[in-house]
Amino acid sequence: MEFGWNGGQQARYDEVLDATRAAFPAPPGAGHGFYTRKDWLRLGEIGMLGSCLPQEYGGQGLGALDTARVVEAVGRGCADTGLVFGAAAHTFACAVPIDGFGSDSLRRRLLPELAAGRLIAGNAMTEPDAGSDSSRLGTIATPVDGGLLLNGTKSFVSNGPAADVYVAYATVDPKAGFLGVTGVVVDRDTPGLVVGQPYEKMGMHSCPAGAITFEDCFVPEENVLGGVGQGAAIFQHSMGWERACLFALYIGLLDRLLEQCVTHARERRQFGRRIGEFQSVSNRIADMKLRLESARLLLYRACWSMDQGDSAVLAIALSKLAVSEGVLASAADAVRVFGGRGYLREDGIEAALRDAIPSTIFSGTSDIQRQLIVKEIGL
Repeated sequence: MEFGWNGGQQARYDEVLDATRAAFPAPPGAGHGFYTRKDWLRLGEIGMLGSCLPQEYGGQGLGALDTARVVEAVGRGCADTGLVFGAAAHTFACAVPIDGFGSDSLRRRLLPELAAGRLIAGNAMTEPDAGSDSSRLGTIATPVDGGLLLNGTKSFVSNGPAADVYVAYATVDPKAGFLGVTGVVVDRDTPGLVVGQPYEKMGMHSCPAGAITFEDCFVPEENVLGGVGQGAAIFQHSMGWERACLFALYIGLLDRLLEQCVTHARERRQFGRRIGEFQSVSNRIADMKLRLESARLLLYRACWSMDQGDSAVLAIALSKLAVSEGVLASAADAVRVFGGRGYLREDGIEAALRDAIPSTIFSGTSDIQRQLIVKEIGL
């Protein structure tokens, strides 16, 4: 097996990391509210937003593994994890299904704008009564002349309050389960679309999230992804990209936390010694390194499997679980390594802990990944 990177791959990672650090130099603890359009355009210039999109639409045409490396570099170089999370959700949950299943006119109209950062996209699947169980959607798509009429409410739409366009899922028949789910693209200015206020959240403060409501909202046929009833397969396709490539941002975060902890353990002195000389500290840092490299290898394998055309269900579930649980445990350890200073906002350690928690509950909870794993191994 080959574990190295060729010259082009390593150069791309280094260039993205350097460009990200230059574009987002703010210290980790500096809060500035929600991200700005200027932030979004910077991510477009860096290449993150179009990494996996075709070159003809302004993307780089990268596969899953190379895309993950781009996201990892941005996650390491930018301390604003909420911004990076929002950008990754925009790319994998919205741009990817438009690219794979949208009409030619839809791709031409939207993909260059999404890749450049001139448009922001939000994914609208979750509902108040249909979170992980996406087969029981309450949002109804009624066939009418020329398209579909949407009615219902979506919750936890990442980028929702800021988005220009939404990839949404509704059902044409609640009794049909997955067979009734249909994916659509809805522009923000569509009559009948009501955008709610941003939620007050525990973490990811810079990424606005909220509810959107459809009230007799008309969607033309050309904005239907794939076809009526194909939404479940489309959603699972985008979730494969999201669970693998989006979570590469947390590999970058783990790298950054480890660097901060090593530096702090070298410089901080207590009882006449560097705190890194105490096993209670050094063992925590060793565990952080172990979690990082284990999660990294599983994520790379999952992305490699996707590039080979495999279904990669087991590899993606293992990767997502390892990354989610690893970043949460390591962020908590980082707070302990920094002690009282880790509780303050100055170094961004406490923010990393708050931002790590969503990794275990979004894109399928850790317990759902465990269920996928045991199903795949035949239990």
